[in-house]
Amino acid sequence: MRKVAIIGVGITPFKTRYLDKTYFELAYDAADMALNDAGITHNEIESTVYGIYNELFERQFMPDIFINSYLGLNNKPGTRIASGGATGGYTVRMAYSEIASGLSDLSLCIGVEKCNDCYDELTGTTTPAVLNAIAYSVDMTYEYPMGMMAASSYVTMVNAHYEEYGNPTEEQMALVSVKNHGNAMLNPKAQSPMKLTVEEVMNSRIICHPFKMLDCCLYSEASAALILASEQKVKELKIENPIWIKGIGAANADCFIGNRESISRLYSNIYAAKAAYKMAGLEYDKIKEQIDLAELHDAFSGQEVISYEELGFVPFGKGGKWIEDGGPIMDGELPCNPSGGLIGCGHAVGATGIMSTGEAALQLRGDAGKHQVKTIENGRALAHSIGGPGAAYAAIIVIANEEGLKK
Repeated sequence: MRKVAIIGVGITPFKTRYLDKTYFELAYDAADMALNDAGITHNEIESTVYGIYNELFERQFMPDIFINSYLGLNNKPGTRIASGGATGGYTVRMAYSEIASGLSDLSLCIGVEKCNDCYDELTGTTTPAVLNAIAYSVDMTYEYPMGMMAASSYVTMVNAHYEEYGNPTEEQMALVSVKNHGNAMLNPKAQSPMKLTVEEVMNSRIICHPFKMLDCCLYSEASAALILASEQKVKELKIENPIWIKGIGAANADCFIGNRESISRLYSNIYAAKAAYKMAGLEYDKIKEQIDLAELHDAFSGQEVISYEELGFVPFGKGGKWIEDGGPIMDGELPCNPSGGLIGCGHAVGATGIMSTGEAALQLRGDAGKHQVKTIENGRALAHSIGGPGAAYAAIIVIANEEGLKK
């Protein structure tokens, strides 16, 4: 396979709602930023991969083709990805495949979500309609009638993990919320920057025990885009700071949580991580010492704690202690979610994994602004996406700057 680099990044602010933009106008903004960052025009793009999770959000089936036309990409191939919260990560994976396979030399990878365009006709409100649209991602025959939602899906695994390992505790989950909302205060594109205490998180209202309001991400509207290029194109364009994709791993777990090897572990995370690390030439048990930062999928604080373990940062059962010891804070052993993550930035589902990958790339370039991680020693970073029924989809992307590529 050919080497693939990220040469352009575009991320719009994450907001509750863009009243003045359609979803295709919002997608245009991120694409325009990424193209300008790469120093190319839309006419040079050879293929596009679209990350759009939910047609009901956009109130439009096949929304990708309307974005394709609005971006001036007619008569060129475009593919749409939809895999729940992992949509962004799988979209990056598909765009990587376009370049690595030789099908394209320049590919646009773009995700967008306008969830609050989805509203209930009877009440004129958005929240019930958004939650119902998300609920359609679970099994409609048995689970949906029982009231399965995103929070209850994730909390099942978190509670099972607590039963087996004694973590994460509610206090440990609150520390994740404090960290990610706090990191978001340095990110001008974040929707939910807040200076919090553990007590304030613990006292926020219960959503789905033990998840509190401040343990949960907000659904957002935003767009994010990357420009991916072949090694030859990087040379032709004289890109000074390419960020190379060293490893990509993905895995799909059983869609029914009860059918899995264990409810307390998300094996798709483990398999995806091991595949990405192997491709990147890294070691699962030593990954914490081999990368400089990680942008994790933290739709719920408890899931971030479990991800520390599943991605090999710490042994199983030690994730809660690691956050207590400050391991994943900005100046800790391995900063996790310096952008603020989903809890701090927001969760514009189709855009989220692309945002996470773009944020990691900006960190390795030294272009992350006020939330820049101070020490980049390895020249490598990790972006993580999970989603779907019971977080069945998982994607891990390992990236490196020029120095990290040589190691």
